[in-house]
Amino acid sequence: MTRASDKYADFEGLREQAVALRREGLSVRQIRDRLKVFNNDILNRLLQGEPAPEWTRRPNAKDDLREKAREMRLQGMTYDQIQVELGCSKSSISLWVRDLPKPEPRFPEEERLARMNVGLARLRASQDQERRETKRIARESMGRLSDRELFIAGVTLYWAEGMKDKPYSRREALLFINSDPNVIKVYLSWLNLLGVARERLHLRVNIHETADVADAERFWSDLTGVPRADFKRATLKKHNPRTTRKNTGEAYRGCLVIYVTKSAELYRRVEGAWCGIVLGAAPADRRNV
Repeated sequence: MTRASDKYADFEGLREQAVALRREGLSVRQIRDRLKVFNNDILNRLLQGEPAPEWTRRPNAKDDLREKAREMRLQGMTYDQIQVELGCSKSSISLWVRDLPKPEPRFPEEERLARMNVGLARLRASQDQERRETKRIARESMGRLSDRELFIAGVTLYWAEGMKDKPYSRREALLFINSDPNVIKVYLSWLNLLGVARERLHLRVNIHETADVADAERFWSDLTGVPRADFKRATLKKHNPRTTRKNTGEAYRGCLVIYVTKSAELYRRVEGAWCGIVLGAAPADRRNV
């Protein structure tokens, strides 16, 4: 009995037959049945490099797009331009035209860079407008805060930025430091809500020694309404020449330190309120009251 492998011993002879049949227009299945070759791997090797007859090809919906893409590429169009015209993906376009020569640049390098910068400027302007609009909508959605809302905001702000009491260092007093004028405004509104008179506030500027201390004090005085003459002596931070400071220039006014005298009881209320916020923010099934 002849083994199946003996049939493929004369591979080249079998390939000649397969190629001849292919060129006559037979399909792979027809060649398989004619030559009795039922091993797909060997069948593919026999027909390697031989294109399928036209009648066996299934119509491809993208054939027309492919031809149009190749024509447009030969006309010197870019992938982006072809994509806009045909509405297909750049990955498909790349596969269709990758054997074609790359078109010459439409513009000299200098003009191309100038056009790119104009486009980037337009994009950034659009992004800036989008940012401003998002912030405007969010700002207007807040409206006027109730006393309760301001109280909660102030407690949260203080617990994030203010001095806290420690078991190893008793500091039951309100001391707040920040460089953001708007944060200072909210903090002062909160103190006013709590009934803290301005006479109980001790203000001083914390700033680098190389900055304009007098100008900074004038700025914070105008913002808070506290006369500059009532400010405590500024705390000057020594400049380290080995570091590069970014908080420089006319907009740098250091930080404002606000200390409230006789505020131990008030501090305890703030700490207790903060604990209440933490408990109140927890899901109902996880509260441990």
